[in-house]
This record gives sequence, C-alpha cells and structure tokens, in this order.
Amino acid sequence: MAIVVVTDHVFPDLEVEQRLLTEAGHELRYEGDLRDAGALRAALSHADAVLNCYVPIPADLLAGLERCRIIARYGIGLDTLDVSVATEHGILVTNVPDYCIDEVSDHALALIMSLARGVVRLDRSVRDGSWSPMVARPLHRIRGRTLGLLGFGRIARALAAKGQALGYRVISFDPYVPAVAMTEVGVEAGTMEEVLGGSDVVSIHVPLTDETHHLIGADALARMRPDAVLVNTSRGPLVDLEALRVALAEGRLGGAALDVLDPEPPAADDPLLHRDDVVITPHAAFYSEEALAELQRKAVEQVVAALAGETPPYLVNPEAMAGGAR
Repeated sequence: MAIVVVTDHVFPDLEVEQRLLTEAGHELRYEGDLRDAGALRAALSHADAVLNCYVPIPADLLAGLERCRIIARYGIGLDTLDVSVATEHGILVTNVPDYCIDEVSDHALALIMSLARGVVRLDRSVRDGSWSPMVARPLHRIRGRTLGLLGFGRIARALAAKGQALGYRVISFDPYVPAVAMTEVGVEAGTMEEVLGGSDVVSIHVPLTDETHHLIGADALARMRPDAVLVNTSRGPLVDLEALRVALAEGRLGGAALDVLDPEPPAADDPLLHRDDVVITPHAAFYSEEALAELQRKAVEQVVAALAGETPPYLVNPEAMAGGAR
C-alpha cells in the first residue's frame, strides 16, 4: 500500500481520489492545505506519491523525498516545483494539459468582450444611476480588428478559432511552434514586436518560467498601441503589475483584463481594482464543474499508473524513469 498525500486542492471534496486510490489499494492523506513549510515537509516525508495544486514544493524538499515516486499536478503549469530537480532524483512529474481548454479560452474571450463592448463599465454605470451608452465610449467594431496571441498552445489555438469566428484577424508569436502550424489554421505568424505593436488585443498564453517572468513589463507595454488592451489568463507573474499600473495611469494603454495576478488576491487598495478600464476575475478561468471533475480524475489516474509501475499518460519528464522505479 502506498501513501498518497494531497498538498492542497480547490475541489468540493476528494471523493474521486479516495475511490480510485482505494480501489488500487493505496491510502489517501489530506490534512488541510499545507501552506506551512514545516507541515508540508512533515507530510511529504511519508509520501509515496503527491497530488499538488498551488502549494510550492521547494527544491531542497524535493531532493529529500526518498520515498516519492510521482508528483501529479492538478493543472497545466509546472511552476510549483522544479522539474529538473525532481528528475534528478527520479521523481516522475505529471500535469493535466488538456482539461480546461474550452474554459480558459472561453474566459479569455469573455474578458476580451467585456472590454471590447464595455460590458463591465456600462453595468457599473447603470448601477450608479446612469443610463447612457456613451459612458463606455469609444467602442469599436470587432470585425477587422487584430487579436494578438503570445503563445500558441492548446488554449491559444482554441481562442484563435473563437476570435476568428467574431471577425478578428489573429496573429501569434511562439518561438517553439512552427509558423506553418499557425498559418494552416488562418493565424499569422509574427515576432513578439509585431504582436505587441500590431494588435488591438494582446492575450497571454505562455507558461511561467524564469525566461517569461515579467514578460510583459515596461518595455513590452511601451510597444503596445495606446488604445490596445492586455488580457492575462495564464500566470500572474508574467505581467509586471507595477509597470501596468503606470501605463494605465499615464494613458498609454486602453485597458486590461486579468484573471491572474501577482500576488493573489490583490491588496484592497490596489489601483487596478478601482479603474473602469480594468476587469479582474479571481483566477477563475479554469473553472467549470466538468473541468474540475476531469482534472481530479486525470490527475489521480497518473498516480495510480505510476504506482503500478506503468508510464503515466501525461508524464512531462520521461528521463526520470531512467533511474528505475523507487
């Protein structure tokens, strides 16, 4: 029997994990979100496998997990742990790269539309007693305008198709995706400068790494059109929020729609919360009842497979298997 520790989660319950692990002859342990470093270290010291959502697992802790065979992330990104350290110590790492493609692309589109049609600003004005469409002026016809995508993975591709259906011209920059993969679906391949400078909407869809931290900072914002809007449904630290605050305050950007921030949640006095040209949602893009159920099931299936000596379908570091099973 293996011990499977859940570091943290966002689900109503862990019944799916409990059922699948029990059927496989394993024990599930969850003692509340392990935000405290000492509690995290103590809990993981007994773990043969880990299910991890948002709680970071430090590199030195990873290196000391002598029993752990697999860390399965509840999500797509891998920024809660250093995969190279896990690999060095023979720990398999998995994610669930395909569970919320519709939800996040839908949410990104909803954020774009909320600014493009002034939905939030108009709603606020009505609640404040106004009744004038001019409150949201100027609004522009969507057809013929340009949607720029930074990154062209699954979510960006889904958003591209939805944007095209509304009449957006779509351009994308992704140094890891061949241009032909874009052009064959009607998306123009461009440089980062071309996306930033040529788009009415710039939507971010890249993973958080050392290379992409503050990808959108003062320099990138200065390259954007003064009436363009920035949308982020990926990771908060991709955007330098102080640079964004300054750009908005100085009128050098048309607006921003953010589902992710750094930090989360924002301080109550954050100027972004009090601007009519900014829309903020609470890291909700991934969410639907169907997506949650899929995420839980697929994440725990990776654990069951690894503990059975099989290769998990969503393994991100196959080289970790070279060291042999733990």
